Order: sequence, then structure tokens, then C-alpha cells
Amino acid sequence: MGAIDLDVRRNGYGRQVDSFETELAVEGFDDTFHGVFIRSPVVERIGPDVEVLAEVEGRPVLCRQGNVLVASFHPELAGDVRIHRRFLEGAFASDAT
Repeated sequence: MGAIDLDVRRNGYGRQVDSFETELAVEGFDDTFHGVFIRSPVVERIGPDVEVLAEVEGRPVLCRQGNVLVASFHPELAGDVRIHRRFLEGAFASDAT
């Protein structure tokens, strides 16, 4: 879609049988966020203006560029609205580019 300067590889963590869950340290959150990874893409390249907000084993899994927020995991399955709140705050921020 070209909305954010990064490249991903589909199903980078494996097939559905390789799905996993892990606690993520997310920039700006006091507590970890429960990440649910199902047939998740792996970020292979990020551009200079992309901010990495969370990683798994040194790989970006939550990134932002301007008002675009992308995740390699399913935040809707965590029972935690903090990622969605961050998305909405960024989408409507007056200084977002």
C-alpha cells in the first residue's frame, strides 16, 4: 500500500501451527502488552522515518510513521485497548504527517 516505509515477508514466523503469544515491551506503555502472532509477517526493512515501538527477538513488530501504525501481531485478540487507543490518538493528532 505504500503507507509506511518498510518491507515485510508474509508468514515470516511460520504457518498457523507456528503461531505464538508473548509479552511485548511497547514504547510508552508502563506494562507489557500481550502479543498474539498468527501467520504473522516479519519486518525485513524499515525506512529512516519509521519508529519501532516494539520488537520480538530484535525484529520490529509494532511500527509507526507519522499517523500510520502497523503491527505484525493481532492487538484485537489481546483484550487490551491500548494499541487501538494509540492508533486513534495518532490518527487524529494535529501534528501527524
